[in-house]
Amino acid sequence: MQSSLKKSLYLGLAALSFGAVATVSTTASAKSYATAGAYTALKTDATTRNVEATGTNALYTKPGTVKGAKVVASKATMAELATSKKSANYFRAYGVKTTNRGSVYYRVVTMDGKYRGYVYGGKSDTAFAGGIKSANTLTDATMPANKTVYLTNTNKNTLWTSPKYTQYKASKVNLQNTTSNDAWTVLAAKTKTREGSLYYYVQNTTTPTIKGWVYAGGTSTNSTAATAYNSVTIKYQAADGSTVSTASWVNPKATTANAGQAVADADVNSSNAKLADFVKSATPTGYVASSINNDLTGVKYGTTVVINVNKQATSTLSFYDTTNANGITGGTAMTAANFVGGVYPAVTASAQQAALQGDSTVAFNTDNLATMFKGVAFNSADKTSTTDVKASDGTTIKAGTVYHYVYGIDTEATKAANTNAKYGDNIKVGLKVTSTVAGSATNTSVSDPTNSNYAK
Repeated sequence: MQSSLKKSLYLGLAALSFGAVATVSTTASAKSYATAGAYTALKTDATTRNVEATGTNALYTKPGTVKGAKVVASKATMAELATSKKSANYFRAYGVKTTNRGSVYYRVVTMDGKYRGYVYGGKSDTAFAGGIKSANTLTDATMPANKTVYLTNTNKNTLWTSPKYTQYKASKVNLQNTTSNDAWTVLAAKTKTREGSLYYYVQNTTTPTIKGWVYAGGTSTNSTAATAYNSVTIKYQAADGSTVSTASWVNPKATTANAGQAVADADVNSSNAKLADFVKSATPTGYVASSINNDLTGVKYGTTVVINVNKQATSTLSFYDTTNANGITGGTAMTAANFVGGVYPAVTASAQQAALQGDSTVAFNTDNLATMFKGVAFNSADKTSTTDVKASDGTTIKAGTVYHYVYGIDTEATKAANTNAKYGDNIKVGLKVTSTVAGSATNTSVSDPTNSNYAK
């Protein structure tokens, strides 16, 4: 009997012990999320907020420990960006959120705009740590002995407010009213820290207000003066008849015998550029030449050629869901909230931006849109069904379950809605649902919410 009692007590204690362990295990497995405080925009000098990934933390759509945070760039991807030799993969920090656990997450974007999101930044909102660290995108370089230079080809190597991708949204400098014969003074020299390429900060000697950074390989210390026997003057004329700028094409091998003679097809300037190629490259920033080759037929040395130019215009975009009967003409434009992450599909890369720019007198080419958005996911914001929904893979999405749409460009509807549109007009883009998918959408449609390419 005593033996039986001992056995019963032993079994009872074992069961109680197992139950306690099971309870602890269940409690420990419950997901505990942090909450994030209000978003604060960083106000310090933007140039002091250039950072680079350390590769220790991933990039998320919101602070990584907050419920609903999705990966924008994995830890492995961030490690690749950390060791990248391209300035485009630096980040600019511009906002911050702190969780209730004291973790700081910085809002960052790569210099080329490809990746944008939140990355863990340590425990202080006044110093970068964790997944990012401060970066010097430029390094001091030795000044050249000869500080007077000439720009050899501004179409290939033009001036920038800062060497491309060394500052966020670095832009080209307007070279209007400058010529290929202008002298420039070198004021500073830097190298891109990652690429090692040398840049000069130059100032136009004729118009000192025009200055910027240019790739050192795009400059020369030699220039041949323009004369009546070795040059052609190009005058770029706006639609109202005003002169936008002038430029001179100079053939250094020409002799006095060339005066009044037609420019030969093989004739080139000191940069080895034929007259037609030079005229294209020297077109003033912000303008498009309506005709070039026809205007250069039989051009003679010592003469002036007038090239008509039109203001280059940039179109904006608006999106319409053409899945319903209203289509574009009868529908209401979609807002950023209709897309995953609450942002429009990305229009960030220079190639994408270029597809929206053109001569303001020319019809907009909607065929460029398919190429422009290649690789961009048109995912809708998450939806919750009130009734069963049929997914594109044939399964049933039960009522109360999260799902989303994937859109594709409705080519025919887009063309029809923009028949008379020109560059500079708002372009109406039709989107049609191509599939219905169970679960939340992946946030691969990240773009700048303030992107000026979207109609507000």
